[in-house]
Amino acid sequence: MEDYFPFKDVEEKWHKRWEELFRCDVAKSENKFYCLMMFPYPSGNLHVGHGRNYIIGDALARFKMMEGANVLAPMGWDAFGLPAENAAIKNNIHPAEWTKNNIKRMKEQFDRWGVTYDWSREITSCEPEYYKWTQWLFIRLYKAGLAYKQAASVNWCPSCKTVLANEQVVGGECERCGSKVEQKKLEQWFFKTRKYAERLLQDLDKLPMAEVLIERGGVKEEGVRFIEEVKQIQVAEREKAQFTKKGFFTGCYAVNPATNKKIPVFLASYVLMEYGTGVVMGVPAHDQRDFEFVKESPLEIPVIQVIRPSGSHGELPELEAAYTNEGEMINSGPFDGIKNSIAMEKIYETLAEKGMAKKAVHYRLKDWLISRQRYWGAPIPMIHCKRCGTVPVPEEDLPVVLPEDVDFMPRGDGKSPLATSEEFVKTKCPVCGDDAERDTDTMDTFVDSSWYFLRYLSPNIDEKAFDSDLVNRWLPVDQYIGGIEHAILHLLYSRFIVKFLYDEGLIDFDEPFERLFTQGMIYRDGAKMSKSKGNVVSPEPLIEKYGADTVRIYTLFIGPPEKDAEWNDRAVEGAYRFINRVWRLYSKNAQLLDNVADRSVSIDPEALPAEMIPLYRKVQQTTHKVIEGVLGGSFHFNTAISSLMELTNEIYAFNERFKEEIAKQDEAIVGLFVLSIKNLLLLLSPMAPHLSEEIWERMGFKESIFKQTLPTVDSKYILAEKYTLVVQINGKIRAKIEVEKDTDSDKLKKIALENKRIAALKTITIPGKLVNIVVKER
Repeated sequence: MEDYFPFKDVEEKWHKRWEELFRCDVAKSENKFYCLMMFPYPSGNLHVGHGRNYIIGDALARFKMMEGANVLAPMGWDAFGLPAENAAIKNNIHPAEWTKNNIKRMKEQFDRWGVTYDWSREITSCEPEYYKWTQWLFIRLYKAGLAYKQAASVNWCPSCKTVLANEQVVGGECERCGSKVEQKKLEQWFFKTRKYAERLLQDLDKLPMAEVLIERGGVKEEGVRFIEEVKQIQVAEREKAQFTKKGFFTGCYAVNPATNKKIPVFLASYVLMEYGTGVVMGVPAHDQRDFEFVKESPLEIPVIQVIRPSGSHGELPELEAAYTNEGEMINSGPFDGIKNSIAMEKIYETLAEKGMAKKAVHYRLKDWLISRQRYWGAPIPMIHCKRCGTVPVPEEDLPVVLPEDVDFMPRGDGKSPLATSEEFVKTKCPVCGDDAERDTDTMDTFVDSSWYFLRYLSPNIDEKAFDSDLVNRWLPVDQYIGGIEHAILHLLYSRFIVKFLYDEGLIDFDEPFERLFTQGMIYRDGAKMSKSKGNVVSPEPLIEKYGADTVRIYTLFIGPPEKDAEWNDRAVEGAYRFINRVWRLYSKNAQLLDNVADRSVSIDPEALPAEMIPLYRKVQQTTHKVIEGVLGGSFHFNTAISSLMELTNEIYAFNERFKEEIAKQDEAIVGLFVLSIKNLLLLLSPMAPHLSEEIWERMGFKESIFKQTLPTVDSKYILAEKYTLVVQINGKIRAKIEVEKDTDSDKLKKIALENKRIAALKTITIPGKLVNIVVKER
C-alpha cells in the first residue's frame, strides 16, 4: 500500500495528455464558454501570488468542461512595454532575448502547476505577426479621425524616461516605478477616447481660456509669469485642501446672468483644467478653497452667504469658514426659503427660459496618450514627409518591424532610442515618393492588450486581424479573470477599442466581457507579495516537496477568492495531508477499487439501511455545495474544498465501521462506498487534477475524468434528516439533543422541558436552531 501520493511519478504524464484535452474546436460554438485569464507580462518568474489568478481560471475551465460546455481557454503574452524592458535593462540583456527566455520559463511554471491552456492559440504581442495588426488598428483609428498627434503638456517619468498616460500617474507618481512625475511639453500621439466619453461614462475635453483673458485684460507679461509659476506645481499638490490659493486678477469682469452684477475674473492656481472646462464660478461663502482665496485677494470681494442651515432664524454670524452643508436659500430673491437642492433646478429653469443656460454633462476622461519614448514597443506606423505632412504606412507594407540592432537604453531627451537608427528612420513617402522619416515613438502596451482576446479565435491568419464570424459567435467573453490592478485602465481601453470596431462594422457587439472576476491579492508578512519587497514565494520548491495539487488546493483554500489573503508556508502542509488522505482512501482499498469501472454500481437510497443514510446524504449535500459554490457565480473554491474535506472524513468513518462488510463484498455497502469515492474524485478533480486523474485511471476508467459529467444531486437528501438542538438556560448552553427535522415549536418545547436537568419558567424556541429557557436562579 502506498501511503503517499506519488506525484513525482504521475504529474508529467497528465500534463502531456491534457494538451489535447484543452484543444478547442471553435467551429462549434454551441454551448460555448470563453474562459479568459488576463495574459501576463513576461517580465520575470511567476510567484504563488500570480498563481491565484491562473489556478482559479484553470479550475473553473475544468468544472465547465465537466458541466458539458465547449470551453475555450487560451493564453498569450503581453510582451511589449515597460515591465519587460525595465527588467531587461536591469539585467543587461536585450528585451527580445529577455522576453523570450521568460516566456519559456513561465510556460514551464504553468505546466508545473498543472495549469493547462489551448496552446495552439498562443499569441505574443512582441511578434511581428501580432503587432502588424496592432499597427493596422492604429491606422484604422487614424483614418477614422480618432488618432492624432499634437504638442501637449504630458506626464514624464524621469526614471522610466518616457511619457505616461494620466491614468498611469497615481498620487503624482509613476504607478510602475514610484518616481515623482514631471510635466513636459512634447509632440505626442493620442486616441480620441473623449469622443466615446458618454458611452464610457467619463470626461469631456478641457477648454483653455487663460490666454484670451490675459490679452483682453492688458496684463500679458504679469499673466504669463503667473501661469509659468503655476505650471511648476504638480496637480496632486494643487488638489490638496491646504494648498496655498494664489491668484492673478486679469483686469476683466464677467456679468452674473442672475443679478446682472459684475464679477472680477481671476486666474487661480487651484482651478484645474482637468475638471469640467477649467472655468468655474467662485462661491467663497460655500467653497472653502474660494473662501481662502478671497481672504488673500488684493481686491475687496464680498462673501455673500446664499444658503443657511435649515431651521435657523435671525441674523447669521460672520462666516469663519465656508458653509458646505445643505440648507435653505437666502439672499437669492425669488428663490429665498427654498431648499438649495430644489432651488438649483429652479434657477436653471429660469435662466433656460431666457436662453442664458443649458444643461451639460462633463466627463473627466482625457484622450488616451499612447506615445512612448522607449524602444520595446510596437512602432507607430506613421511617416513624416515635408511635402505631404504625416501619412500612414500603407497597410500592405505592415508590419513596420522593430529593429533589434538598436541601442535600446532610454535616452531621456524626449526621443525614442529608435531615433538613433538611421536605417529605421529613413524611408520614402508612400504618397509622393520623396525622402521621409518614420515616427520613432512606440505604442503604449495597453494598445496591444486592448484587442488580444479577439485574436485568440484565429491566431494564425495572415490576411486580417481576426475572423469576424468566429469572434461574433464566441464573444463577448463569458468569464474574464484577472487582478484588480488591471481592472481600470485595461478595461477602459479595451472597451473603447471594441466600441470603435463595432462602429466600424467589424464586430456585432460593443462590450468585450460578459462577466469579470478580480481575485484578491496574496500577502506575505503583511505586505503585497512582490519582488521589490523581497517577500515572494516561488512555487517550484513547494511543488517539488509537496506536489502541484497541494499548492493548488492551498491556493484555492486560502480564503474567499475575491478577498486578499496572507500566505503561510506551514499551512501548506495541511493541504498536503488532505491530498494524501484522499490517496489512502484509494490505496487502502485498491483491490476493491481497481476493477470498479467494469462493474455497474446503482444505489436505491430508499432501500438503504438507516445506518448507511448519513453517508449517502453527505454525498448529496457535498455535491450540491461544491457545484453551487463554484458554478453559482461566487467561485468559492475554499468552501467547496472544506465540504470535500468533510466528505472525506465521512467516507473514512464509513470505511472503518463497515470494513468487514466491504471485505466480504456486501453489494449495498460496497456500492455506496464506491459511489462516495467516485463523487469525491469528480468534484475534487478540477482543483486537484493529478490526484483525481491518476486514481480514476487506476480504477479502470479509460477516458479522462474531465470527459465525465459532474454528479447529479438527489435533492430529497440535501437537507439534514436530524439536527442537534441546542438548549440554553439563562443564555447558557445546558443540553444538546438530537431531534428530527421539521419538528414544530410545541414539540421542541416539550422535548426540552422533559430533560431531567431543567425546571423552566419561560422558553424561547427557534426551530432548526435552539430552545432558550429562562429560569429562576437557585
